[in-house]
Amino acid sequence: MSELRSLVQSVLMPGFEGTTTPDWLARRLETGLAGVCWFGQNVTGPEQARQLADELHGAREGVLVLSDEEGGAVSRLEAGRGSSWPGHASLGQLDDVTATHAVAAALGRQVRGAGVDVALSPCVDVNSDPDNPVIGVRSFGSSPELVSRHGAAFVRGLQSSGVASCAKHFPGHGATRTDSHVDLPYVDASAAVLRERDIEPFAAVVEAGVQCVMTAHVVFPALDDQPATMSPTLLSLLRGELGFEGVIISDALDMHAISRGVGRGPGAVRALAAGVDLVCIGNPSFPSSYDAEVVLDEVADAVQLAVEDGSLRRDRLEQAAARVADLATWVAKGSGGAPPDGPATSGDSRAVGRDVARRVVQPKGDVRVEGVPLVIELDGPINVAAGRQNSPFVAELRRRHPQLELISVASESDLAALPSGQSPVVVLVGQRRDADTSAALHAVLAAHGNAVVVYTGIATDDDPGERTVHSFGGGRAIAEAVADLICGVGGGAE
Repeated sequence: MSELRSLVQSVLMPGFEGTTTPDWLARRLETGLAGVCWFGQNVTGPEQARQLADELHGAREGVLVLSDEEGGAVSRLEAGRGSSWPGHASLGQLDDVTATHAVAAALGRQVRGAGVDVALSPCVDVNSDPDNPVIGVRSFGSSPELVSRHGAAFVRGLQSSGVASCAKHFPGHGATRTDSHVDLPYVDASAAVLRERDIEPFAAVVEAGVQCVMTAHVVFPALDDQPATMSPTLLSLLRGELGFEGVIISDALDMHAISRGVGRGPGAVRALAAGVDLVCIGNPSFPSSYDAEVVLDEVADAVQLAVEDGSLRRDRLEQAAARVADLATWVAKGSGGAPPDGPATSGDSRAVGRDVARRVVQPKGDVRVEGVPLVIELDGPINVAAGRQNSPFVAELRRRHPQLELISVASESDLAALPSGQSPVVVLVGQRRDADTSAALHAVLAAHGNAVVVYTGIATDDDPGERTVHSFGGGRAIAEAVADLICGVGGGAE
């Protein structure tokens, strides 16, 4: 392999399929590939995750393993059963920065124990648009001050465990109504609003010492006509005005904002030229599948050709590669805490998540249910960032009541399948509601006015129901706290 090809690989990070290292990936890691990003299909449990991480790290010194570990709805290590940690909206609702630091530190110990080097969190997007399809409960809240203090606390907690933190999505994805997985979003706000609302939390995490920042595939016309991932103007703001010296990571190139726009190869070239240091290629299994090896080579070919024809400066690539190498050195040193010896999350550590979750959930009225409930799941539109998941709320209720009945409802017409009888009703409302699920919710309450309604998204002033629980997000820790309330383990009238 040529020296240039090895240099090109040193700034690229693909995803892959399977729970062991594919031969093609092992070969490229040996010859300089920066590392990999894990997704749900790569992890089946803590022991397997640690074994896979050891395989990957064994390919070459300095290989990086990255994973989306936000807590709440977004986890790769615990995608199958739900995160042990409350998510960002839950922590923001509680508004206890000591709790946020403790949760992030415990999450960090879990992540390092599994062999992950960089946790792609926190999200420091300010959730300023309640109709945002991709951020929502992934944000600490709608106030830049709130997001700033919890983002900084999360970074400090996470990095105290020796895992590098990556704040995302610069300069802010919280004001979009388009999911960049689907199309290219625009945020039509003034430069002053963007600085005061969206960029402020990034200044806070930079000051807190965050090692990495991820870009947004979002256009901010007041600042540039290019998506932030490919904008020298915006990335220079991050470097110059905010003083960030760490690794800039692109959001995934396979997201339609890039792949169906400029394309993956040209997108990588333009991102690197703009100032990105590590290019995330994406998930070859979800939401649509592709050949990860072929796409990696497609991107690498485009970057190599750009260097050879002079459209991408080699010294820019060398600068990026040096930053990525420095990140690997930071992780190897532990920088604040050595990785645990094993992959398991201890009971004491998980207790942090459970205790905080109990403080977060908010019941109204007596939400206890006697007997085996009928559970009506109003799931609503999927959040692509979280992926398709089995509901941890259903799992926790079923653990307590193995015979419970479950009906999944997408619209009011599905309610015809409801069984007759006098079973108590629990309604699980997904993190996002559309017109169909809202209509179905009102229909359920019209027929079962005494139903307990569990809202797993952002609370609003018009959430119907006399007996309700607001969880401000998902994950196993939150689901356990909600199930405890419903099954009578603490809790009662508001």
